[in-house]
Amino acid sequence: MISLLKAREKFLSPLFSSTIRRLSSSLSYSREDSEVFIHPSADVHPNAVIGKGVSVGPYCTIGSSVKLGNGCKLYPSSHIFGNTELGESCVLMPGAVVGDELPGYTVLGCNNVIGYHAVVGVKCQDLKYKSGDECFLCIGDNNEIREFCSIHRSSKLSDKTVIGDNNLIMGSCHIAHDCKIGDRNIFANNTLLAGHVTVEDYTHTAGATVIHQFCHIGSFAFLGGGSVVSQDVPKYMMVTGERAELRGLNLEGLRRNGFTMSEMKSLRAAYRKIFMSTETVSLSLEERLTKMEQDQDLYSVPAVSAMLQSIRDSFTETRRGICKFRQWLDS
Repeated sequence: MISLLKAREKFLSPLFSSTIRRLSSSLSYSREDSEVFIHPSADVHPNAVIGKGVSVGPYCTIGSSVKLGNGCKLYPSSHIFGNTELGESCVLMPGAVVGDELPGYTVLGCNNVIGYHAVVGVKCQDLKYKSGDECFLCIGDNNEIREFCSIHRSSKLSDKTVIGDNNLIMGSCHIAHDCKIGDRNIFANNTLLAGHVTVEDYTHTAGATVIHQFCHIGSFAFLGGGSVVSQDVPKYMMVTGERAELRGLNLEGLRRNGFTMSEMKSLRAAYRKIFMSTETVSLSLEERLTKMEQDQDLYSVPAVSAMLQSIRDSFTETRRGICKFRQWLDS
């Protein structure tokens, strides 16, 4: 038995050595820097550009047009395809897929984390997309995109899907084609954004929030869990409901983000005059906005003027108007 095992080892050893030599030679282009680690089972195209200190785990795929910045780390079975560029220190968790073999590009900045089985920078789900058209996705720095998220490229050459910096996108969220996401937003699990949605900065969605296409979410807004948002949410406001309605100001969010008591008091006074008017003569929303703009004590506060402008912008020709409001709501 011992002699049989020795004979088998003697027979197999040259085969393993040959395989390892073949894999090593195919990866020799990337070993100019001794800090680079590429597992022998990874499929890395010779034309890919690999930065210093990159780590590529088992069974990963890196396409011919991929560029990886210094310090990127690919965990096992993560894949990068197409014309895709990752900045420094990006991390792909197991099963993550970034990029697609489509015209156009996917670009990520530095220090982004792509979670388990997340799919980022692939073809959109818009039937108007024409095969062969260029499509684009641009993501900034320091974003955490958690497990099973999907983020799609734009639907046309003239547009881009854009995500800014320092966003937390929790598990199973979806960001569709041509969305514009700002900075420091938090999307809780199963938040779904349809195409062409704009989200400004410092917004927060609770779980299972759905946002209709072409809606605009203003900075520091809060969207309650399970909300279906079919119209714009102005700056600083809070909405909730199966057809989301205004529920006052996001005062806790404002406090956490450094708004002063004086600013919040002014915003609350302005909100009440616009949406909770006690006037005996009923005024239209336009009349209440105009009257509010004539109140110099309040309108001179930058946060108040920004809120009023956000409301007015929602009624321009290409926008959807604001979520419904009720006179009895308190802020």
